[in-house]
Amino acid sequence: MTAKFGLSVALATPFHENGDIAIEAMIAQARRCLAAGCSSVTLFGTTGEGSSIGDGERERVLSAFLAAGIPAKNIIVGVLVDAAEDAAMQAGLALSKGARNILLAPPSYFKNVSDDGVFRWFSAVFALLGETARDIIVYNLPSVTMVPLSVSLIGRLRTAFPHIVTGVKDSSGDWPYTEALLKAHSDLIILVGDERHLATAVRLGGQGAISGMANFVPHELRPLAEEGRDDARIENFVLELLKHPVIPAVKAMVARTTSEEIWLAVRPPLVSISAEGQAQLARVFDSLFRSKAA
Repeated sequence: MTAKFGLSVALATPFHENGDIAIEAMIAQARRCLAAGCSSVTLFGTTGEGSSIGDGERERVLSAFLAAGIPAKNIIVGVLVDAAEDAAMQAGLALSKGARNILLAPPSYFKNVSDDGVFRWFSAVFALLGETARDIIVYNLPSVTMVPLSVSLIGRLRTAFPHIVTGVKDSSGDWPYTEALLKAHSDLIILVGDERHLATAVRLGGQGAISGMANFVPHELRPLAEEGRDDARIENFVLELLKHPVIPAVKAMVARTTSEEIWLAVRPPLVSISAEGQAQLARVFDSLFRSKAA
């Protein structure tokens, strides 16, 4: 029997003052998360500011991770672009290096598009990848992309590409949708991005999560992702994170738990969280996870 997907950390991306990726700090964070029980690291996802990271940077980061001894089987790569050619190029690079999965978001520039149009876009990407196409996790993130992946569209993709589309990451935060997805597609790897719904989803057949919070509470998240065990602390801290711009807030928590201020930097158009916001997050974090506080 194939092992469950488990917990993948949606790895944050640290930047030097000049804007370059701080690759050594990124690798160190990946090692910490893997040592804490994460089954894999997801590079260039939403939390990793993947839409702001260029092709050349992706090549350098992936090569550095592999050279540092992080196995390709423990690496998932996010692809968040609009042109099918660009998506195939980024996915093809990662697959050629042996990446475990590709987390592939739909194109997001055009809004109010049909299921037919989205299906044709994914089909074009897979055609460009050709025989190299495999292990694609389609990414439902309508709050950002404004392009929801309907349950029926996912079924259509699964039927048309049974050896390519193997999973879905649902970051909709819409529990009725997640529940319907789990009921309709038990043959797929269903991952939940909203940690408030994670334990319930796993009890209903979900296989785990790609989680930004795993950057700073991986030990606490593992029982949710692997066993479906509830933890009110996680749910409460998600509510606190959502009071702030989420990516800068997650990076502020990484900075605090690692004592490395380099993590506070984000790429434009994002801006770093304020000192007041950092302090508020720290207070709530300490009240919930006192024994784990740095």
